[in-house]
Amino acid sequence: MVYLLQALAPRGADLQKLVLLDYAIVYSADLNGPSSLHTPIPFRGAELFSRRELIEQGLYLMSTRGLVTATWNSDGITYFAGEVARVMTNALTSGYLRELGDRCKWAAETFGLANSGELTARFAASGHLWGAELESVPRNGADTWR
Repeated sequence: MVYLLQALAPRGADLQKLVLLDYAIVYSADLNGPSSLHTPIPFRGAELFSRRELIEQGLYLMSTRGLVTATWNSDGITYFAGEVARVMTNALTSGYLRELGDRCKWAAETFGLANSGELTARFAASGHLWGAELESVPRNGADTWR
């Protein structure tokens, strides 16, 4: 998320957009982008159900370390790269992290201006219906829907 939010800067993103972009980064070839960062697996769209909560928890943890910041307004929570994000990403230089940075730049250039609703519709229209499914996931067994 730090790499992604840094690539999106100065814009931020809400949780839904970050979840969708996370998939786009990991499986970029699915969206006519560069080769996928991870080996594609069958039914990989189901990862979104488990990754959403992990991303949310990770954003909270990263915010306590200054890697991520958040703003709250009538539209909800928007996340941004924090003050020390660039220091961290510049300090880490493995080949995998360079590839991750490249995918994040691609995702930001390709999808960065779209809001989460537009991204969900765009991914669903291109055959990635998993994006739309996120809007109807019950939270903690509650009757309310996202």
